[in-house]
Amino acid sequence: MTLTEMGVCAKQAAAVLRTVSTAQKNAALTAIAARLEADTDVILAANAEDLARARENGMRESLIDRLSLTADRIRAMANGVREVAALGDPIGEITDGYCRPNGLRIQKTRVPLGVVGIIYEARPNVTSDAAALCLKSGNAVILRGGKEAFSSNTAVAMSIRTGLQEAGLPADCVQLLDKTDRETAAQMMRLNDYIDVLIPRGGAGLIRSVVENATVPVIQTGVGNCHVYVDKDADLEMAAKVVVNAKASRPSVCNAAETLLVHRDIADKALPLLSAALREANVSLRCCERSLPLCEGAVAATEEDWATEYGDYIMAVRVVDSLDDATAHIARYGTGHSECILTDSHKAAESFTLQVDSAAVYVNASTRFTDGGEFGMGAEIGISTQKLHARGPMGLTELTSVKYIVYGDGQVR
Repeated sequence: MTLTEMGVCAKQAAAVLRTVSTAQKNAALTAIAARLEADTDVILAANAEDLARARENGMRESLIDRLSLTADRIRAMANGVREVAALGDPIGEITDGYCRPNGLRIQKTRVPLGVVGIIYEARPNVTSDAAALCLKSGNAVILRGGKEAFSSNTAVAMSIRTGLQEAGLPADCVQLLDKTDRETAAQMMRLNDYIDVLIPRGGAGLIRSVVENATVPVIQTGVGNCHVYVDKDADLEMAAKVVVNAKASRPSVCNAAETLLVHRDIADKALPLLSAALREANVSLRCCERSLPLCEGAVAATEEDWATEYGDYIMAVRVVDSLDDATAHIARYGTGHSECILTDSHKAAESFTLQVDSAAVYVNASTRFTDGGEFGMGAEIGISTQKLHARGPMGLTELTSVKYIVYGDGQVR
């Protein structure tokens, strides 16, 4: 099937989804979750093919972890679909309603976007997350995964399409491209007649390519050069716990911290403690001139390190002179994703949250919480780092638009 033919099928499926009830959508999601669990062995076999290719091609272990599926992870994917089914349905919600002096009654009502295109890399759980969120919000979706997870994505998509059919909905509510080459992706970016919005989810290169080349409207997501700033009034025991979690709990994801900023007044005490905790978590450090002597086993940082999203067990470290110095560093090198201040000072916390212009700003908590599930949205379609339409974790509401329904009794203008 050509991409244009897929677009036609997606438009037809979207027209059906606009008319189905919440109960029908929830039944389909329940059927999809059951089918994912029933097809566990098939999905794991496909994933094994991807993992074998990845290792042959020298993929680093942190990315292997992103790619890997287990029975538990597939069960978690299924439960994620069920969690979306349990969420409220935004479609049909009246967000505003009022009467005009001429008697017209105006309702601002949530509606689906229509057909959503998603271009993503590596993680096969994105296939089920995206399908579930698009289905519940009434959108058809065309998925284009990366070549690294091609077999896994194909198996997961087949399970989803089977679940849709079992529930009486068109299988074409969810479609997966069977090609992962750049030309096909480029064609998808220009499919304006069929795709209403395009969402890239992956590394900086992918996102930049989509933003620069797409003619379809794009919601920019994901690049995460995230920072943790340890203020002079921080509790260092808490700081060690949060910093290690933010960096090492899953370093390949976009909400992992990449740079540690430490106030100069506590650097002598804080950095030996923090660097030892990070070393124990297998994190290597790249340090500025002032922090290098305080961090055992570290190497000197370069200018490039401050702007790098490592996606690995590597962290840049810098001593800053003040909170303002920290926020200036973040403004210069950050990507607008997630930033954290660790402090016992309410004044410092308020100043940091006012100054830092990112999608999520934390006080005394790990950046790893920037996630749709952790924010109570169920799964997420991505983390938007732009400011139009959606910002931060994108759940069901962010996959809707509005239309005005106007009731009259013969008014003319």
